[in-house]
Amino acid sequence: MAEIKKQALAFIDEKAGLITDVSDQIWDFAELSLREFKSGELYAKVLAKEGFAVEHPFAGIETAFRASYGSGKPVIGILAEYDALTGLSQVAGSTERKELVADGNGHGCGHNLLGAGAMAAALGLKKYLETKGEGSGTVVLYGCPGEEGAATKAFMARDGVFAECDAALTWHPDKVNQVTTGTCNTCIQTEYKFTGVASHAAGAPDKGRSALDAVELMNIGVQFLREHMPDSARIHYSITDAGGASPNVVQPRAQVLYMVRSIWAKDALELQKRVDTIALAASMMTETKMEKKFIDGCSNTVPNKVLESLLWENFDEIGVPEYTGQETAYAKALFDSVEMKDSKLPGAATEESDAIYAFVDEKSCHGTVPINAYLIPYWYSEKPRMGSTDVGDVSWCVPTAQINTATFPAQAPGHSWQNVSCGRTSIAHKGLLTAGKVLAAAAIDLMEKPEVLAAAKKEFAAKMKRYGGYFCPVPEGAVPVVPGEKM
Repeated sequence: MAEIKKQALAFIDEKAGLITDVSDQIWDFAELSLREFKSGELYAKVLAKEGFAVEHPFAGIETAFRASYGSGKPVIGILAEYDALTGLSQVAGSTERKELVADGNGHGCGHNLLGAGAMAAALGLKKYLETKGEGSGTVVLYGCPGEEGAATKAFMARDGVFAECDAALTWHPDKVNQVTTGTCNTCIQTEYKFTGVASHAAGAPDKGRSALDAVELMNIGVQFLREHMPDSARIHYSITDAGGASPNVVQPRAQVLYMVRSIWAKDALELQKRVDTIALAASMMTETKMEKKFIDGCSNTVPNKVLESLLWENFDEIGVPEYTGQETAYAKALFDSVEMKDSKLPGAATEESDAIYAFVDEKSCHGTVPINAYLIPYWYSEKPRMGSTDVGDVSWCVPTAQINTATFPAQAPGHSWQNVSCGRTSIAHKGLLTAGKVLAAAAIDLMEKPEVLAAAKKEFAAKMKRYGGYFCPVPEGAVPVVPGEKM
């Protein structure tokens, strides 16, 4: 490893106390999507003190930030998240379900770690750029709030925020160490509000216009649509307001939230139009008024083999964390607490490669180790996987790649109390610092080896030509919406 890279990674170790302290404070705040006021302010304060030029708020989003250091090209973007989830408050380090705050929030997806690990990478890059001098390149850390239900990266992508970047890197806490690849689903969320006329359901039923009838007719229409949409598409819904609790009143209001998924954004947008038509038809059938509100949308990811390979090479060189007996025992207790264990081996590539399956099967002792302390071999894929992420929209703007590090015990379900419990422990700290080092090391290579960055851009350009370019799922004029707010 080149000496200049070693210095940058050593600087991350020097700043480890600050980095993990920020992670733990964000864990304590446990702020929900677009309400991360304390979290955003903390990042802005810490980064400014560390010498970054900070914009906060940013991109018209109160809890977002942009922190940059350096000058000139290339510009490497690092993506950070820091929102929590409802109903997952949990005592840190506990091996049993124990709420810290009744019905409180918790970082079940580990975004407290994600943001701090991204900051660690930015700090390492700053050290590198200080050594290289003026005009050697720029690092930009983007604070992207509201990943859980607001998809702010997609709004930023629509507005051209990432056009300044030559490449973007990020990571996500997980129970495995791997470079992520493949693609996922585009997702569009829309809320439909129907307004009718109240009346006595027995005495004057003819005077009422039922908004609840409109919601039910819309749902029936979408049920019939399912037969006539691609196999890869999905439509989900939730009635968020049924109009009241009195059956003897013709319900004057009702509201339903829809989620439309398909692999490609252009296909999801076409399917969304059909759902919109059904909603309009339901309002016409019931003589009610229909209002539509865009909630969020995010695109599928575009894998970049050049960047992914670079991340894996650096991950392999840096290595995975080692754990003490006490840490392993704690992970084992959480592992044992998971009632519904996954029968599949860990890692995305085990279902695509026999060689990787055999490797993981051996390393994980057939999926029985409490923590996955090994790096899964790299496997490039374009296979669609279920779920969605707004990192996808960044990947349609610039070459983008990401990794996972093991910050949670094996078998811990996503969005679980086990993740929250582990997210403020030394296991999680080791994982986030490893992630920061891998991202920083790969970014330094992109600055030191222009031919690698050029190859990543060439691959990106070829895929954009092949796929027809970016179809942003976020309409013009839409703004991020706090999840759960009524129209």
